[in-house]
Amino acid sequence: MKWKAIGLIFVLALGLIVSGCTQKETQTQTTQAQEITIYTGGTGGVYFPLGSKYAEILTKNDVPAKAVTSGASVANAKAIGDGTAQAAILQNDVAYYAHNGLYMFEGQTIKNIRGVAALYPETIQFIVRADSDIKTLQDLAGKKVAIGAPGSGTAVAAEQVLRAAGVWDSIEKVNQDFNEASQSLKLGQVDAAVIVSGIPTPSVNQIAVQTPVRVLPIPDDILNKLKQQGYIFYVRQVVPKGTYNGVEEDTPTLAVKAMLAVSADLSEDTVYKMTKILFENVDQLRAVHQKAQLISLETALDGMSIPLHPGAIKYYEEKGLSVPEELKG
Repeated sequence: MKWKAIGLIFVLALGLIVSGCTQKETQTQTTQAQEITIYTGGTGGVYFPLGSKYAEILTKNDVPAKAVTSGASVANAKAIGDGTAQAAILQNDVAYYAHNGLYMFEGQTIKNIRGVAALYPETIQFIVRADSDIKTLQDLAGKKVAIGAPGSGTAVAAEQVLRAAGVWDSIEKVNQDFNEASQSLKLGQVDAAVIVSGIPTPSVNQIAVQTPVRVLPIPDDILNKLKQQGYIFYVRQVVPKGTYNGVEEDTPTLAVKAMLAVSADLSEDTVYKMTKILFENVDQLRAVHQKAQLISLETALDGMSIPLHPGAIKYYEEKGLSVPEELKG
C-alpha cells in the first residue's frame, strides 16, 4: 500500500508538472499571436523611424508590436488586406482607394482596413523652375510634366488636380519618380514636376541650390471641386516662403495626410490602447523625426478617408472629440 501511495503521488505530481508546462506554452503562444506587425516604409523615409519608435512604445506599454520595412502606402494597404500586417502607416488617399477598390486597387477592394489617426501632411507640389513663365496650373497646357511613377499615389493625385484645373488632356505626361523628376526639371527636360512628399523634399532641395524653383499655387476653387467629386482626403496646405531656394512667398497648395491604419480584426480594446498610447507619447515620436511635431489630437481626424476602428472612436469620444457619422461605418 505504501508503494502504491508513493506511486500515486508521483503520477499526480508529474501530471501537475506537465499541466504547468502546457499552460506556459499556451500563454507563450498566445503572447506571440497577439504581437502586432506594423508595416512602415523604406529605411530612408519618415514612416520607418516613426513606425519603429511607435512599435517600441507599444511594446513597453504591454501591447507587443514590431515594425518592418515595406514598399510604403500601396504595399502597406495590401498587407493589411491579406493579414500580413495588423497596422500600417500610409497615405490617406491610398487608404481611400484601397477601401473603395479604386485605381491600383481595382478588383481587389480591401474592406478590412480601418483608420486610427491622421498624422501629418504630405504636400502636393507642382514644381517649376523659378525662371519659367509658368505661373498657374492652367499655364501647364501644352507643357511636359513629370507626373510620378506609373501606378503611384503621386500619379493619381496629379491626374485629379490637373483634371480639376482643366488641363489634364492637354499636357505631355512623363512617368518619373521624385528623384528622376527633379533632375529632369533641373536639366530642362520637363517643364514641371509633381511631387507628393513632406516638405522640404530632399530631391527638390538638392536641385534648388543651383536651380531656383517655385511651387505653383492650387487655389480654393480646385480644392472645392475635388471635394465635390468625393475626394475627401485632400486638405489645405501652405508651402512657406523660403522652403526652397526661389520660393519667395507663401504658396497655397494641397496635401494628403500620412495616417495610421489597422485591421478591422483587431479588438476594440487593443486599438483603444494603441490610440491612447500614440497620443500620450507623441513627445517620444517627436524626438525621432521632425514630422511628428505635426501629430496632434486636434488634427487626428483631418482628412480621415476611411471608417475608424471602434477602438479609436472610443478613445476620441472619451476625449470629447466629435466623430462624424460617416467615419463610424
